[in-house]
Amino acid sequence: MTRTSDERGPGAAEAAVRRARFGALPERIRLEDTVEERPATTPDPARDAYSEDEWLVRTCL
Repeated sequence: MTRTSDERGPGAAEAAVRRARFGALPERIRLEDTVEERPATTPDPARDAYSEDEWLVRTCL
């Protein structure tokens, strides 16, 4: 037996519209596509260079 829209009860039209709009889940997004990795600052090679004179000045004076 097929029911008409009048026999479905109140809210049947709204439920059909809601089902048409939200009936399917969105496509899955891979985690790799959601994350962007880049350094916060550009590396400074002079900052990591070791200097004996600087070490002596900082520790002995």
